[in-house]
Amino acid sequence: MTRTVILALRAALFWLMAAIAVNAQSPIQDLLQENRAAVEKASRKTIDGVIDELLASGLPQTREVLAKWREKEIWQRKEDGLFFFAKPLPNKNIQLFDIETGDPVGEFDKKAVKQLKPNSGVRSVIATALVRYQLTDPDPRKRAEGLRAIERGPEASHLAALRAAFEGEDDPALLARKQRLERLLTISYDEDSAARVAAIESFTGDLGVDARAALNPLTSTTRKAAAELPTNANIKAVIKPGTARLSRDQAYALLVAAELAPARITAAEKKDALIANIVEGSVAGTPIHTLDTDAARTQAYATLAAAGTVPAEVTAADVDAALAAHVFFDQYDEPDANVTDAAQEALTSISTKVGVNQMFDLALDGLSLASIYFLAAIGLAITFGVMGVINMAHGEFIMMGAYTGYVVQQVIPDYTVSIIVALPLAFAITFAAGVAMERLVIRWLYNRPLETLLATFGISIALQQLAKNIFGTQARPLTSPAWLDGALVFNDVVSISYIRIAIFVLSVIFLFLLLFVLNKTRLGLEVRAVTQNPRMAASMGINPDRINMLTFGLGSGIAGIAGVAIGLYAKVTSELGADYIVQSFMTVVVGGVGNIWGTLLGATMIGSLQKGIEWLNPSNTLAAQTYMIIFIIIFIQFRPKGIIALKGRAAGD
Repeated sequence: MTRTVILALRAALFWLMAAIAVNAQSPIQDLLQENRAAVEKASRKTIDGVIDELLASGLPQTREVLAKWREKEIWQRKEDGLFFFAKPLPNKNIQLFDIETGDPVGEFDKKAVKQLKPNSGVRSVIATALVRYQLTDPDPRKRAEGLRAIERGPEASHLAALRAAFEGEDDPALLARKQRLERLLTISYDEDSAARVAAIESFTGDLGVDARAALNPLTSTTRKAAAELPTNANIKAVIKPGTARLSRDQAYALLVAAELAPARITAAEKKDALIANIVEGSVAGTPIHTLDTDAARTQAYATLAAAGTVPAEVTAADVDAALAAHVFFDQYDEPDANVTDAAQEALTSISTKVGVNQMFDLALDGLSLASIYFLAAIGLAITFGVMGVINMAHGEFIMMGAYTGYVVQQVIPDYTVSIIVALPLAFAITFAAGVAMERLVIRWLYNRPLETLLATFGISIALQQLAKNIFGTQARPLTSPAWLDGALVFNDVVSISYIRIAIFVLSVIFLFLLLFVLNKTRLGLEVRAVTQNPRMAASMGINPDRINMLTFGLGSGIAGIAGVAIGLYAKVTSELGADYIVQSFMTVVVGGVGNIWGTLLGATMIGSLQKGIEWLNPSNTLAAQTYMIIFIIIFIQFRPKGIIALKGRAAGD
């Protein structure tokens, strides 16, 4: 007996020493044990003090303990009251883990432990604490992650956490994000009307999508009907039935939905009621064979209604009486009138500013499209202006340049280097192709525009088919370098992709390069001379035949470079050039044949016009192009030589 007592005392002493050792080595365990009663029977009223102590402790395990607690993964050992992380085992036992180190403690019978099961209210408080913990984390990246989490799924409980996270924030960008997010949540969740109004007014003129997302629900309304206008409701407008805003049928439907008037009997329901009340070949004493008109069926139904067999039919007079006896109005879903008034004013100011920025964004889009059209048309402007050749295969030179870029990228995987190599190589290949085309075909067709058009059109089809035979019909990727990914964002309304900026810069470079070549080099002077007067140029020792060849090659080479640039923006297919040939001719004709500045103005005009029409009719881009062509036809009637008329052979002098 004495031996048994000694063994029992030793066992008790062992467990006591073990518990003391655990407690001594686990500050987080000490803290939980100090608040043991509140943890065991957690509620919304008692949990705040425990969480405040956990957060104030600064212990690294706090975050994991809170997360496990919320997920009901904390268990308590009954014999000593210690808390552990736990995992159920297949044999229905429970594996406990130390909350300080995460090391396994042992396997216990399910009856020896108790699971902490916080209710939904407690879990909500813990979730808020986790957010606050993350928002005050020493690592700025984790604080940013916490903000993103709130932005993705804001809740009323996050408001207090955000306000508590202002103090001690040393990152100005994160502090600004916290303050903005706090104001957004104040609008939606704060119970103080004055605070909500102040937060709303702070977003006056703000272009952020998040601001509009928070303000728009405040101005949402529900259309209602009532016997009289409620005095305690936030009414936006009273509506009169029978107007464009509310038809008589819509108004009566509101009454029926509100159970303020009986529903109308449909023709199908009336028919079913008559069939259901056929008795010995008649309905309400009326033989069936006489019910062959609407009037007869209406009379039979009225007889049944008078007898109480079927619901009475709603007449036009009944509808008028019901509408006259009720009032119809739009009621704000937000009950606070001060909040809705402030939201409406803020949205009005935002709408004005959005409109201005949309115009700026539209101008950027037009300028971007103009730079693409300028690149596509500048080579055509040179050949058309100097030589008077209608080259329908110009688009295929653009296509050849794009495919050159694609092939180079298959050889050189570095996209930046491949683009740098592709630009001069595309120029060389298309320059050579243009010279060959001029020597073999075009030179024999000078002053014969119809034959030139047909010949180049045939070459265009042949080049497209050749591209299909070589590269197939599927679109090929011409990938832009990583530094061209994304967009330059001015605000939530105005942005432009870096690829379009690069194309615009390339267009400007080519503009000044061509101006330099045409105005400052011998080749340029000879080209201008042949353009103005080929016979006089020939008498001065200039070879017009050679100039035509070089000019056609230059125009084709520029088209090849344009193809590389356009290929970064559009799909590279055999029809790539065909998509731009019409716009290229329109750009040249509108701007003025053979004039660089005219081509620039023509591209700007057509690009801006197309974007403007697409903005007015965004659902139908084909219609937008049709309207643009009609406008240009009208423009040419008044300005047949384009914006800048060119004298000489290109002008037909």
